Amino acid sequence: MSERVRDLLARISALEDELRTALHEQEQGITYRIHGKRVEFEASVRAAHKRLQTSLIYWVFKDRPLNLLTGPVIYAMIVPLLLLDLCVTAYQTLCFPVYRVARVRRADYFVYDRRHLAYLNFIERLHCTYCSYANGLVAYATEVVARTEQYFCPIKHANRVLGLHDRHARFLAYGDAVDYAQRLEVFRQALQESPKDEQTASK
Repeated sequence: MSERVRDLLARISALEDELRTALHEQEQGITYRIHGKRVEFEASVRAAHKRLQTSLIYWVFKDRPLNLLTGPVIYAMIVPLLLLDLCVTAYQTLCFPVYRVARVRRADYFVYDRRHLAYLNFIERLHCTYCSYANGLVAYATEVVARTEQYFCPIKHANRVLGLHDRHARFLAYGDAVDYAQRLEVFRQALQESPKDEQTASK
């Protein structure tokens, strides 16, 4: 990886950190405290939220009744999602120790804090929980697959691909065959370490 690309990646990482900080500061106007995985609002904010909650009956007729027809389709997807969850977890549990790859912490990808929002009714909270699970699962599975790709073939694509995982930017250039076996081993060894240490693998 060239010095310019390393510098660009470092700047992107720094900008992402700066953005997260700015967004957090912006949210400070909304008063809440986080205790572990539980979010608590001040009593006045909680009361205001409760007053803003839409009743179930009004919500059903207001929020595009035709959406209800797709409900069975959406929630039927829980079956393949659960199967994916089971398969990905079983795969990394069985295979990552063989590869000496650090396991992905599943709990880091699943956050269910929207259920603490009193302005959401029961159905809205159920939707939010379902979406949180589905998106968390996809992110979790993506990281497991990304580590697998780094272990077996850390090579960039020649063609442009949308939605690539973060590790791809540090992979070897397409067609760069010089010392491939040795550099592949460096990528593999990095997977035994913490995520921050892995960034040194492509240098």
